[in-house]
Amino acid sequence: MPPAPVTRFERLTIPEVILITPPRLGDERGFFSETWNAARYAEAGIAAEFVQDNHSLSAIAGTLRGLHCQIAPSVQGKLVRVLRGAIWDVAVDIRVGSPSYGRHVAAELSAANWAQLWIPGGFLHGFCTLAPDTEVTYKITAGYDQAAERGVIWNDPDLAVPWPVTAAAAVLSAKDTKLPRLA
Repeated sequence: MPPAPVTRFERLTIPEVILITPPRLGDERGFFSETWNAARYAEAGIAAEFVQDNHSLSAIAGTLRGLHCQIAPSVQGKLVRVLRGAIWDVAVDIRVGSPSYGRHVAAELSAANWAQLWIPGGFLHGFCTLAPDTEVTYKITAGYDQAAERGVIWNDPDLAVPWPVTAAAAVLSAKDTKLPRLA
């Protein structure tokens, strides 16, 4: 019997952000996938205690959510995955003193590629939908705390994130249109 496929963990150019691809074991009935295993993920450097799962649906391609974070005492790490559709997922390092402060990493997450993104605390997070009716779920390490909520405008020129949507075509919440620049 061949060995079971293993979850792939790939550190991105900011190594604390990890692209994860769990295997899907399929047959004529469908598939099974282990999308979280505390022991295996801890071995890969993700020793997270999740307290909440969030689920969003974006009806329109080009919907942009972000860039958001929470500061102490409610800093959030996030494990993001797509159940339907696809997103361009972005993490921006805002850890004071970090050598990668102000830099970003991004990855396409989709139902087809089954990839996940681990974004530790201390990072802004945002995503843009690449398909209509995209569903995203993410596990978080701290609950929502309005007093700790912060954000940066998605198209801050100093960040130079290569979003797959123009400013004219981006679908944003009213709140996200008013966020400040990182500087």
